[in-house]
Amino acid sequence: MPAARQTLVVLVMVPVVITLALWAFAWPNARIAPHDLPVGVAGPAAAAAPLQEKLGQREGAFDVHRYDDESAARDAIENRHVYGAVVVTPQGPKLLTASAAGPVVAQLLTDAVSRQAPPGTQLQTVDVVAAPEADPRGAVLGSSALPLALAGVAAGSLVTLLGLRGVRAATALVGAAALVGPAAAAIADSWLGVLTGNWWAEAGALGLMALAAGAAVAGFAALLGRAGIGIGALLVVLLGNPWSGVTSAPELLPEPVGAIGQLLPPGAGGTLLRSVAFFDGSGAGTAIVTLSTWAALGLLVVTLTGLRGRKTPAAEERHAAPSPAPVS
Repeated sequence: MPAARQTLVVLVMVPVVITLALWAFAWPNARIAPHDLPVGVAGPAAAAAPLQEKLGQREGAFDVHRYDDESAARDAIENRHVYGAVVVTPQGPKLLTASAAGPVVAQLLTDAVSRQAPPGTQLQTVDVVAAPEADPRGAVLGSSALPLALAGVAAGSLVTLLGLRGVRAATALVGAAALVGPAAAAIADSWLGVLTGNWWAEAGALGLMALAAGAAVAGFAALLGRAGIGIGALLVVLLGNPWSGVTSAPELLPEPVGAIGQLLPPGAGGTLLRSVAFFDGSGAGTAIVTLSTWAALGLLVVTLTGLRGRKTPAAEERHAAPSPAPVS
């Protein structure tokens, strides 16, 4: 490619990439608001109906679930069916939250219910599943998604650039993820104390997240060559990280960003990590399926392209040699 054309590519691509990155990262945070956010209302039907109606007045904001009593509402929060619940009592409304599910959501519910309470009423708030004392605002947990995404991209890129193929490539990806999980759990749980669940479950969740990202990048590269690394990085880092909802909640992001983010490794990984770290694994099923699908498809593509021994774009790039110079 001539030098002038290369310069033009740089001049065009850099602003495009920066614009895309600002859009992907800044836009969702600038439009945070509840979108069908699951919340509960508990208490006698006659007393709870007006509150349920008030919450429903914000069209599309809340997905309201009815519960007979406070015990049922607590169970729903602990099982990750709802983010919080309002219990109607003779003394006034009582708000149940779960800051471990997202401190931003807990604060949003507190503000919303306070505005709905009768004037002069003191709102009683109970944090059913509290965030750890070492990370009360969820800042450390939220910042963990990007390093894990980068670890996955790095693993997939190295496998491709080092020319590993087939079973060797798959083994390298699985082995790297198996080491990343315990290493990350040792930092986040054992050292920093921002994760408080079963240590091995947390290590498994962290490793599966890294494996899903790495297998996705390596799979795209096996099919498309080095350009596949860019596509994988785009999905995992540039879109997957800001659309994950780890720092807030998927239901607070603009539609359909929150739903799309949960289909990508960082979003599914963040949901899985919260579930195993604070909720004994409740609500982890969909995230496990999503991450396992990314990992399985990526490993399958990498293995099959190597076993079949055909010239993939990645292989052609690695083995391409310059033409010999003509003899004068």
